[in-house]
Amino acid sequence: MTWHYIIVGAGSAGCVLANHLSRNPRTRVCLIEAGPPDRNPLIHVPLGLALLARSRHINWAYDTEPQPQLGNRSLYWPRGRVLGGSSSINAMIYMRGHPEDYRGWAQAAGPEWDWPAVRRIFLEHEANTAFTEPHHGTDGPLTVSDLRHPNPLSRAFVQAGIECLHAENPDFNGTTQEGVGLYQVTQENGQRHSAARAFLDPVRQRPNLTILTGAQVHRVLFDGRRATGVRLKGRDLSLAEGGEIILSGGAINSPQVLMLSGIGPAAHLHAMGIPILFNAPEVGENLADHLDITVQAALKGREAIGITPSFLPRAIRAAWAYARHRTGELTSNVAEAGGFARSDASRDRPNLQFHFIPAYLHDHGRRTSFGYGLTLHVCDLLPKSRGRITLSSPDPTAKPRIDPNYLSDPDDLPVLLAGLKQARAITRAPALARHIARETQPGADIASDEALAADIRARAETIYHPVGTCRMGRDSASVTDPAGRVRGVEGLRVVDASLMPAIIAGNTNAPTMMIAENIARMMPTPH
Repeated sequence: MTWHYIIVGAGSAGCVLANHLSRNPRTRVCLIEAGPPDRNPLIHVPLGLALLARSRHINWAYDTEPQPQLGNRSLYWPRGRVLGGSSSINAMIYMRGHPEDYRGWAQAAGPEWDWPAVRRIFLEHEANTAFTEPHHGTDGPLTVSDLRHPNPLSRAFVQAGIECLHAENPDFNGTTQEGVGLYQVTQENGQRHSAARAFLDPVRQRPNLTILTGAQVHRVLFDGRRATGVRLKGRDLSLAEGGEIILSGGAINSPQVLMLSGIGPAAHLHAMGIPILFNAPEVGENLADHLDITVQAALKGREAIGITPSFLPRAIRAAWAYARHRTGELTSNVAEAGGFARSDASRDRPNLQFHFIPAYLHDHGRRTSFGYGLTLHVCDLLPKSRGRITLSSPDPTAKPRIDPNYLSDPDDLPVLLAGLKQARAITRAPALARHIARETQPGADIASDEALAADIRARAETIYHPVGTCRMGRDSASVTDPAGRVRGVEGLRVVDASLMPAIIAGNTNAPTMMIAENIARMMPTPH
């Protein structure tokens, strides 16, 4: 069989593309996922995400190159390797970003990426159970809900933010992004509503859609510079005449597959022994991510989600409530509350984001943390530092090299330092301070700017938003054009977060689904 579309990667973008492109019954679509089906129960029970970082069955479990500005530490980068991709293992926060993000995209890639155009797609995707027009859709495929059982500490965080003169914001996707509040989540009936659940489940039975799992693509096949198919272990899949390959592997895997296929920086491909099909110097470049630092505190009481014998009765009640009614503490997305702020008054829009967790969280949840505590994250939304993805080997099963180059731009550390100070001030405001026994990280003895900067270098981690490594644009140096078509070849597109010309000021899941829908609408229908 030959295919009109072969989609490589069944994550947030790939699921949307498979849904859209298979609507025409004459169009044969093949969706390929390196990981397994999304059957792990921890995926669908929201609080299960606290354990997903430990799973290597559904997680690529990457590590970065040692980071010179972070004490030469290698940082852990979990990425979804399962149907739904990272939307199956993330914290489910529904966030579109700031309108100014898309005005910047429009300058780089044209008016179809400006805020009015992409806003329409966000609304069409959304089935919001709490908010209605003018800022929300109510009958789309992606269910967006209020949290069913917010922890009392999450509400205390919001009150503490107000006490620190942050405005209360009940809707970060409404009239303004700035302020503090509870997050909305991609959940339906108390369960995770991933891209696979929202866009793939309703169409799995279409006879013109084939879904392959446990199948990692090694490279794209070409006849001259025309894409003709893809190579998997032990077999090739072929395109029908005029068909297209669409890479939707994300900011790490899409540039990796391009380079394995001979499209990338010529010197690097030559060093890897890969025949050069097209010299594309920006493939793998422009990597941006949100670097994050935390304030942690031990609590006086037992309001938090804790790992301790005294929590067992609550855990039993939570399991019973979830099993019977899909309610209770198991519906928590862990990062229940947060907000957006400016690092200083001169900023024209928020450049910091908070994620509040009513629990201890160490090493992305890979290390068990006993007792009752809280964790307040703050990240730099608009970092200037840029890194790159390169190959470690011509072997397609070898993990690529990930170098985010964190804090390489001197402007980034002061922003994160200001964010850390604001986060610490919130935890010391009365609404939260009454619950806190002591600050454990950075620790009360860490007070000076120099000491706090050293703490950032010693502890900062990713908040899981890598983008930009196959930048789209109208300029000839961009990896793809504004419709995701890879420059220098035919029949090949990239459609995922790697297209972002600049990082979004917020969580990246919903924008990635929007990208896929926008490009799907630009694609011609095969004859």
